[in-house]
Amino acid sequence: MPTMKKLALASTATLSLALTGCMGGSIPDSSAPITQQEASQGAKFHPQLLEEFGGTYQGPQAAYVESIGKNVAVQSGLGNARNSFTVSLLNSSVNNAFAVPGGYIYSTRQLVALMNNEAELAGVLGHEVGHVAARHSQRRQSAAQQNQILGVLGAVLSGAVLGDSQVGNTLSRGFLQGSQLLTLRFSRKQELQADDLGIEYLTKAGYDPRAMSTVLASLAAQNSLDARLAGRNNATVPEWASTHPDPASRVRTAAAKAGQVTGTTNRDTFLTRIDGMLYGDDPKQGVIEGSQFIHPEFRLAFTAPSGFYMVNGSRAVSINGQSGKAQMSTGPYNGNLDTYVRGVFTALGGEQQKLAPSSVQRTRINGLQAATGSARVKSGNGEVDVVVYAYEFSNNRAFHFATISQAGRSGTFTPMFNSMRRISQSEANAIVPRRIDVVTVRRGDTIQSLSNRMAYTNGKVERFRVLNALGANDQLRAGQKVKLVVKAR
Repeated sequence: MPTMKKLALASTATLSLALTGCMGGSIPDSSAPITQQEASQGAKFHPQLLEEFGGTYQGPQAAYVESIGKNVAVQSGLGNARNSFTVSLLNSSVNNAFAVPGGYIYSTRQLVALMNNEAELAGVLGHEVGHVAARHSQRRQSAAQQNQILGVLGAVLSGAVLGDSQVGNTLSRGFLQGSQLLTLRFSRKQELQADDLGIEYLTKAGYDPRAMSTVLASLAAQNSLDARLAGRNNATVPEWASTHPDPASRVRTAAAKAGQVTGTTNRDTFLTRIDGMLYGDDPKQGVIEGSQFIHPEFRLAFTAPSGFYMVNGSRAVSINGQSGKAQMSTGPYNGNLDTYVRGVFTALGGEQQKLAPSSVQRTRINGLQAATGSARVKSGNGEVDVVVYAYEFSNNRAFHFATISQAGRSGTFTPMFNSMRRISQSEANAIVPRRIDVVTVRRGDTIQSLSNRMAYTNGKVERFRVLNALGANDQLRAGQKVKLVVKAR
């Protein structure tokens, strides 16, 4: 299958341990070049990380990001040449950036789209180079601290719903796998050190070091907007801004450290180079439209329960709410739905938690053959219900929901289970991707008039302001370049 793949807990666990495994011997300081061992380690896991985040984004924007990333990375002294680093633009709709040992630096296209100049791009990539230079992965492992590739969703799942227990930790990994929310997590001290190094590299490269604070401000604003649009009271969507602690306070710290030093921002060049870049979901991975998820290639659609928000990924769609968590995904199918459902339970339980449904019931949903099973599991906070609902789309293809909720509250997902349906070819053909459209403000244009062109049904003005880093009192001027999000093939 081109994008959505089976839950494979073993691969994530292996990657987590390997990335944090002991490098052996003393840890080099932040001015030491990349070692051969570090380069080999990064090269080993690079393909797996690309797969997890939807692969590399193709096109001129990728080449541009790579060029800027290498320009700032050489300022670190980690490598003697640009080819010491591998910089990848990821085809992911999640705001994320990360790096692994060996000079492998990553940013998603969604995060790049949030930026407003080249200095901000260099700042984010420089921050990630700083993690590599300071050997933060190795230092966390050597201090015997847990440093797994784990996103906020897993922590929320085990802490709020399951409690601190073995089953909570195991199921967290199962529900997280494949959601494009994985990221290396570091301590606050390490994040601030990476900020410092990023500002240092920015200055050496001739960029305005204040860009580190402005991009962090945009990330904080995006987090807040996402929370409001989703009807939440906090900004806990797993993104670069929230997995890298407290972006709002880091704005002030980064601005103070940049001081009055100035440099180039290359705003117009940056905006021209990212014009036309895909924004939001890639239809090849399915799209979220309000409370509905539609996958035009797999010809399916479903609706999330009221009050829940979704995050799309290359292997799964995460459905998140206060009363439970869920994922929609797929796996190998041999034509037997009972076997399929039991296999999902086994995968969710992993090696240390044997998980099986009490029984598997057969039914039909919107003309689709379906099967469901449930299990009640003891956890640190009492008991939880795990439900798997699977649907046959052909004799060799099935999709399923896996949900978890407090005992007796799994019914909150019943409307979602009943909403799964096969869509027509014409409905699939009607899915048009969103893209960044850079326009020049003309005399008479206003924030309201340009916001009306945003390809959304809600929050148009707020989305426009955050996308263009415009404060509540900022106005537009003729000749200024701004970003819109439009629908275009």
